[in-house]
Amino acid sequence: MTLPQLNIYRHDRGTRALITLAGEIDPVTAPQVRTALERCLDDGITTIDVDLTTVGRCDSSGLRVFLDTSRHAAEARASLRLHHPSPQTARLLADTGSDRVLLTWRR
Repeated sequence: MTLPQLNIYRHDRGTRALITLAGEIDPVTAPQVRTALERCLDDGITTIDVDLTTVGRCDSSGLRVFLDTSRHAAEARASLRLHHPSPQTARLLADTGSDRVLLTWRR
C-alpha cells in the first residue's frame, strides 16, 4: 500500500505567503497542511494564497483545514484564499458553499 504524499512549498514576500501544495489532501496529509498554514499566521503573515494547481484530490478533511484556517486568519485580521482548484475540489467547495469564503473566483 502506498501512502498519500503531499509536498508543501512556502514563499514569503513581506507579509504575504504563497503556499503551493502538490499531491493529495486527505486525512493523512491534512495535518501537514494545517501546520503549514497556521505557521504562516504565527509568523505574522496577513495574506495567505494557496495554490492548488497540482493538488489532484482534496477531501472533507482538507476542506475543514481551509475553513478553520480561514476563520483563524479572519480573527487575526489576515486572509486565506485558494487559487486554481481542480474540478473535483471546486465541486466540493461549491457543494458546501465554501467557495464564497475560500475562492478568489467563482465559476
